[in-house]
Formats: sequence, structure tokens, C-alpha cells
Amino acid sequence: MPLSEFILHRRVAFHEVDSAGIVHFSVYFRYMEEAEHAMWRQAGLSIAARGADVGFPRVSAGFDYHRPLRFEDEFAARIRIVAIGDKSMRYVCTLNKGAEKIATGTITVVCVTRGDDGVMKARSIPPEIAGRFAVSTEAEA
Repeated sequence: MPLSEFILHRRVAFHEVDSAGIVHFSVYFRYMEEAEHAMWRQAGLSIAARGADVGFPRVSAGFDYHRPLRFEDEFAARIRIVAIGDKSMRYVCTLNKGAEKIATGTITVVCVTRGDDGVMKARSIPPEIAGRFAVSTEAEA
């Protein structure tokens, strides 16, 4: 059955916080990407398989921050697919500490291949990849 979401459970590591003990804003993007990659593994794939003729660079990413995360906080990063096009996928990722919403992020990836000239060009997502995923039936945010 195609995947439309995945939940990654995590604990904040010391190297992810600033001198005040709060997670640096840039680390939230790593959490979102970590959840995305875990979802691909759950689907039996790798987003960057060795020898693959396609890649999935990020073309848009953003976060809204609601509450801070601190050193050793346990949290969940829930990533959902909210759109799948011929050449792109869009995710929404919500980070929660228990029932408390910490942050909400979005990321859009585009399927590309590299030509003989080294230039990346968008291409259709291969059916063996697209068939492993589905759009979430839940409202976008």
C-alpha cells in the first residue's frame, strides 16, 4: 500500500542547540529531511540510491515556529505528502512535543536527471517511485 505519511520519533541532541539550550532554527530543516528519508526507507526506497539516474533536489522549503525545542526534548516529526505532480512532490511536516505543536514546515522536491552536459533537468518521477507514495487525505496544514 502506498505511503502518504510517516512519523519519526526523536530526541534533541546537544549539538543541535545554541548556547541557550534551544534548537537552532536551521536544525528543523534537518528534522524534516530526516523524516522524509525515513518515509522513503519505509516505502522500500532511498531518496539518494547509489547509481540512480534520478535525484530529488529541494526547490522550496520553509518553517513556521510556534514553540522552542530544548536539549533532550523528545518529539515527533510527522511528514505527510500533500501533493504529487508529474515531476514534483510537496510535503508538510509537523513537529510536536506530546500534544504541543512546535513547528510546521513545508518542502517541495523535484525529480531531476543529469544530462551529458552535467546540467540537471526536471523529468517525470519514475512509476516505480511514484507508485510507492500517495497524497494524504488529511487537510494540508
